[in-house]
Amino acid sequence: MAEPAIAAAHMSLGYAGRAVLRGLEFQVPTGSRVGILGPNGGGKTTLFRALTGEIEPLSGHLEVNATTATVAQTDRSRLDYPVSALDVATMGSLARLPWWKRPGRAERRRAREALAEVGLAELADSTFGDLSGGQRQRVLIARALTADAELLLMDEPFTGLDTTNEQRLEELIDSLAVKGRTVMIATHEVEQAERWDLVLCLNGEQISFGDPAVAISKPVLEATYGGHIVEIPGQPELGVLPAHHHHHDEGHEGAGQ
Repeated sequence: MAEPAIAAAHMSLGYAGRAVLRGLEFQVPTGSRVGILGPNGGGKTTLFRALTGEIEPLSGHLEVNATTATVAQTDRSRLDYPVSALDVATMGSLARLPWWKRPGRAERRRAREALAEVGLAELADSTFGDLSGGQRQRVLIARALTADAELLLMDEPFTGLDTTNEQRLEELIDSLAVKGRTVMIATHEVEQAERWDLVLCLNGEQISFGDPAVAISKPVLEATYGGHIVEIPGQPELGVLPAHHHHHDEGHEGAGQ
C-alpha cells in the first residue's frame, strides 16, 4: 500500500490556542480528487493553511506526504499588473529557488510545459488580466505545477465560470489525478462534490468523510450547512435551503486570502 498523500488523526486546528475546527480524522490516497463541502467560516481555509504548513495542529496528528500548493480564486487575483500568463506560471518556480536566484531559462521552460499541460500553450504571452476567468484559473493551476506541487488545494475554483469552462476545469482536474496528483477542491456545490472520489464535509468539525455516495446524506448536509434539506421537484434529490446564518466564530477564516 502506498502511503497516503494526507493523514489526519484526532486533529484540531485553530489560532492562538483556540480551536475552530475539531475532530479531523481522514486519509486521502495519492491521486484522489477530494471535494470539501462547508459553509463560509466552516473551516475550509483553516484546513488548507494546515496542509500548506502555515499553521500547526493544536492537537492530534497531521501527515502531508506531498509538496503542496494553493490555487487561489482567480477573482481574487490582481488583474492590473501588466504580466503575461507565462510570467504568472513562472512564479511557481520561486518556491524551489534560493532566495537570491531569479527564474531563468529552465524555469520559464518548465512554466511553458505547465501551460501546455493545462491547455494554454498558445496563450503564454497573453496578458494575464485580459484572459477569461476560466483561462486565468488554469494559469494559476499551471503556476502550482511549475512549483512541482503533488497536492493542489483549490479554493472555490469554479466560481464565476460558465458551463464550458467548468467542464474544461473538471477535465483538467481529472487528468491531474490520473497523473498521480492529489487535488482538494473547496466548493459549495453538492452536486459537483458527488462526482469526486471522496468528500469531506466540515462545519467547525468534521461532519463526514468518504465516498460521496455514502458520505453525503440529508442529515450530513443539514449538519454541514445548518439549513433544512428539501426535495426540489425536477432536480437531483437534495437541495439546501439557506440557513439562518450560523456564526461559527472563526475569526481568521477567509482572512488574508
